[in-house]
This record gives sequence, C-alpha cells and structure tokens, in this order.
Amino acid sequence: MTAPTRRRPFGQNYAFVVAAVIFFALLASAGLRAAPGVLMLPLERAFGWDRASISMAAGIGIFLYGLTGPFAAALMQSFGIRRTVTLALLLMSGATALSTLMAAPWHYIATWGVLSGVGTGAVAGVLGATVVNRWFVRNRGLMLGLLTASTATGTLVFLPLFAYLASEFGWQTVAFTVAGVTFALAPLVWLFVPDSPASIGLVPYGAADDYVPAPGVSGRNAIGNAFGALGRASTTQTFWLLFAGFFVCGLTTNGLVGTHMIALCSERGLTQLEASGLLAVMGIFDLIGTTASGWLTDRYDPRKLLFAYYALRGLSLIYLPFSDFSLISLNVFAVFYGLDWIATVPPTARLANERFGDRDGPLVFGWVLVGHQAGAATAAIGAGLLHTEFGGYLEAFVLAGTAGIIAAIISLLIQRPAVAAA
Repeated sequence: MTAPTRRRPFGQNYAFVVAAVIFFALLASAGLRAAPGVLMLPLERAFGWDRASISMAAGIGIFLYGLTGPFAAALMQSFGIRRTVTLALLLMSGATALSTLMAAPWHYIATWGVLSGVGTGAVAGVLGATVVNRWFVRNRGLMLGLLTASTATGTLVFLPLFAYLASEFGWQTVAFTVAGVTFALAPLVWLFVPDSPASIGLVPYGAADDYVPAPGVSGRNAIGNAFGALGRASTTQTFWLLFAGFFVCGLTTNGLVGTHMIALCSERGLTQLEASGLLAVMGIFDLIGTTASGWLTDRYDPRKLLFAYYALRGLSLIYLPFSDFSLISLNVFAVFYGLDWIATVPPTARLANERFGDRDGPLVFGWVLVGHQAGAATAAIGAGLLHTEFGGYLEAFVLAGTAGIIAAIISLLIQRPAVAAA
C-alpha cells in the first residue's frame, strides 16, 4: 500500500508538517533510549541485579540503535519512510510493554536491549537525515538541527516524568508509558508522512518547480544497498575520520552521561528526581545548541565546528568528577554540556552529504551513526564495569574526556570537496 497521491495542503510548506510528525516520532524514540538511565536504580532494588548486568542491556540497546541505522535508511529508500517508521514504532511499543513481565536479566536485554534497540534505530538520526534530504532543499542544516534536537527534547519531556513515575508507582509504569506513546504515534506517521514530495505532487521546500530529485535506489534489497554504500565509503579517509569522531561522540554523551549520570549524582547525594532534572536542563539547552549548530553549519566550516564541540566537551567531562557537585556547579555543567550534547550531528551530516552525495549520504551517515552507538555502548558497558571494579566513575569520565580532545584533533584532518570548501 502506497501513500495517497492526491496533493496535500500548504504546497511546499507541507514539508514542515512532515518534519513536525517526524520530530515527535524522534522525540518518543529518544525518550525510550533515555529510560534505562532512570530504570537502573529501580531495577537494582526490584530484582537485585548488579550494575554491570543492567548496563549490559543498555549497552546492547545503544549499539543496535546505531547498527540498525544504515539498514533502516536503505529500507526507507526501498520500502518507504512511512512503512518503515510505522513498523518501528509498533515494535518499540510491543517490546516495552512485554518488558513488564520480565523476571531475569536476559528478559531485560531482549526487550529494552535487542527489540527496542532495533526499533529506535529506525527512528533515529538516519531518519532525520533522510527526511531533510528528501523534503528540503533550502535550510537543510537548520532543519536537521531541529530534528536532531528532538532527542534533547525527548530527554527534557520524559526523564523527569520517568523518574517521578518510577519512584512513585514502580518501574513498570515507565514501560507502559513508553509503550503507549509510541503506539499512539504510529497512526500519525501512517496518515501524515508520505514517502516523498513527488508522491503527493510536490517538490521539496525551496526547490524550483522543475526540480528533479536524485535517482532513487532501485529494487528492494535494503541489505545490499546498505552494504553497497558502506563499500563505496569505506575506501575513503573521510568516512573513517567521521566514524572515529562519532565513536567518541557516542562515548561521551548517551553512553556515559545519558546512562550513568543519574547513578553518579545519586552516589554524590542527589535524589533520582534531582539528577533527572539535571538531564532535563541539558535537554533544554541542547535544543538550543543543536538548532544553533544547524544554523552555523549552513554558514561555517563544519570541521572547525566539530573541533570546538569535541574539545569543549572533553574538558568538561574531565572537570565534572573533580567538581564539588554543588547546585551551582552542576547547573553550570548541565547548561554548558547541554549546548554541546549533540551539536556534532549537523556538521557531521553535512560532511557526509558533501562527500557522498544525496543518494549515498544518508546511508553513509547511518554507518557513521553505527560508530556513534558503538562508542555509546562501549561507555555504557565500560563505565558499569569500571564502577564495579573501582567503586566509582572517576576513571570513566577522565578517559571519556581525553577521547573528546582526541576527536577534536581528528576533525581537523577531514578533507572537503573543493567546491564545498571554497
């Protein structure tokens, strides 16, 4: 079944309707991926599982979230955005609802790790990049920044709510909330997100009436298309530098801070609700920072932006465990770190699109996101293991901060096409 071919209202501006629906889908996906950070302590109390076992499920979910990306991008090209995202939302809903019946660590790994990881991986950065490339010609960097910022908004909206629900009504309430939200979004995507502007008689926003889109992917071999793009990209230095930088990006954000920040703050005397509030503050300022990063990416050298983002992030992570964890110092860190949380996405996506084109760009960006989530999984699991071994998070934060400084240097080594760099 294909999207209706009748012309939708608003003309080219219908692209913003599509972007709004996708924003909320990305928001819900981000809320699901953030939830394990809230569930860590309640699950320890409810089941007696150790920190390393719970972190393992979070790490597997984060890794599959990234690994699914390039295949999801290929599925969107072969089978359509609407069908891919609708099925992914239903998978997320079913997996989190099923988790309320779990009684062993492997149940948590299967539901919040494997199934939810695959579902959220289809509703992630590759979705934003695919929608922006397909529906916008003008202001691509700004729109990608806005869609990327939905992950911050997901943290802002859901984490304090999840912390409250878990503390007052039990962790199962969190699972049912995620299941209900993702289930409710599925029909909205089905009704309001056509696969392309051409399918409803439009051209992308900002395009001339005679605009001709890049040739689509022929056939239905999503796996072949995904690996084909990887094969072409993997022969270039640009791909591996972007991959390495995004490995560190994941290591320093949702893998470490997103998964372990609440537990760290709880060990330093804050309540779980207060700690989740800090992540919400990060979410507020990341909404600003990532949107601003998209605006800057349309105007300045993305390599220099990446250098600044990674260097400042690395220094802030090294500082945090040595701070006094007072209300002032934590809020300063939350504001500063929030502005930089995922500001790296717009410049990274632009560099991928410049080097690999509109057709391969989203697929290659999906593979770069695999690096992001591999780094995040490394931090989520590794920080749990280091905590078990040393009894704290100092080593994890210093190592992650050092990696951020290395990523800053790597970013300056990326070469751009001569026309783009001019």
